[in-house]
Amino acid sequence: MTAKLSADGLTLFRGERCLFQGLSFALNPGELLLLEGRNGSGKTSLMRAIAGLIEFEDGDVLWEGKPIRTNRPDFYGSVVWMQHRVGFKADLTLVENLRFESHLRAQSGADLDVVLKRLDIDRLKRLPLRSLSAGQQRRVALARMLLSSVPLWLMDEPFTNLDREGRALVMDLTTEHLSKGGMCIMAAHQDVEIGGNVTKIELK
Repeated sequence: MTAKLSADGLTLFRGERCLFQGLSFALNPGELLLLEGRNGSGKTSLMRAIAGLIEFEDGDVLWEGKPIRTNRPDFYGSVVWMQHRVGFKADLTLVENLRFESHLRAQSGADLDVVLKRLDIDRLKRLPLRSLSAGQQRRVALARMLLSSVPLWLMDEPFTNLDREGRALVMDLTTEHLSKGGMCIMAAHQDVEIGGNVTKIELK
């Protein structure tokens, strides 16, 4: 059976340094691919390359059996990404940012107020993003993911700037996403306790 997302023989350089070579993986509904490794090992670069922002020297990433490089619209409509930088407009409110995002990909139909309350940011919805703390902005990025009806979550160090409660919330939300047939690629330094089928890749 063809994996929903797969990679075959990926090689990526940064400058003259080879981050990884001949890397392969397969990801299906309900599965998490956990990227581990020290700072500078290539976790973020791998995620950026999967998202099509940088090119691999060799190998292909396939979405439903087709190379992403020749099938970008279909792939981009199926993924939402939580990066180091949350990517919101600083002068727009929390709600204005999320409404803008709703035009970029299919939406889950989840009630916005319910999502914001679960993330404990409902009281902040009228404030501009620039007035929120880094941890609160990370929670807004989580809201973006919950409101998107897409199968694949890319999460680059999702626990950054979150307290213990926030980290537990990320793990709970990811477990729920997997239980509903979603998929996730996550790069993390911290110990991750997520229910579901987890495959680990350690980058050197």
